[in-house]
Amino acid sequence: MSKLIDMTVTDFTQLTSSDAPAPGGGSISALAGSLAASLEEMVARLTIGREKYAVAEADMIKVRDEAMAIKEELLAAVDKDTESFNQYMDALKLPKNTEEEKAARRAAMQEGLKAAALVPVAAAEAAVRVIPLAKTAVKLGNSNAITDALVGCMMARSAVLGAALNCRINLSSIKDEEFTAKLAARVDDVVKKAFEGEKEVFAVDELTKDFLTF
Repeated sequence: MSKLIDMTVTDFTQLTSSDAPAPGGGSISALAGSLAASLEEMVARLTIGREKYAVAEADMIKVRDEAMAIKEELLAAVDKDTESFNQYMDALKLPKNTEEEKAARRAAMQEGLKAAALVPVAAAEAAVRVIPLAKTAVKLGNSNAITDALVGCMMARSAVLGAALNCRINLSSIKDEEFTAKLAARVDDVVKKAFEGEKEVFAVDELTKDFLTF
């Protein structure tokens, strides 16, 4: 099967809207995060080399480079999320005629669930790193692209929350309590960072300050 990220936008959308169980919310969240990073990278590129923004050159080069790396990480997560889901689905299909087969099937299912939880939490932790880049882009970037930086911030927050939800739903079926406790703590931390970070970005610009009152 070809990679999801190699599909056209139309084909990816059609596959998502079909009755196929994947790609689902996890892959979509990763895609949203990659687009968020892409927007911050774009704002940086529209700022770098402009005499008007010379004082922000070094900062925006950092935004460009970090956003580019995050974008690639999250693009890879689009397919990783679906692959981890398929790992669990493959485990469900294993034979269960004997006690040994049942035990092997249960173990494979648990490993599949762990993979399906680890991928989205890693995606969430990548996506949340876009938000401080958005803050820099809004403060120092090309003023003609401020709304692009703000949209990137909101997309990043949505990516974090979507990935967090996908992690949580899988944690609810995992029997390893130590594993679930550690991953749940990571999820709580990244969600908190996303909400707090978005508020900080909204406070920077007049276009979004009133968002904080809703």
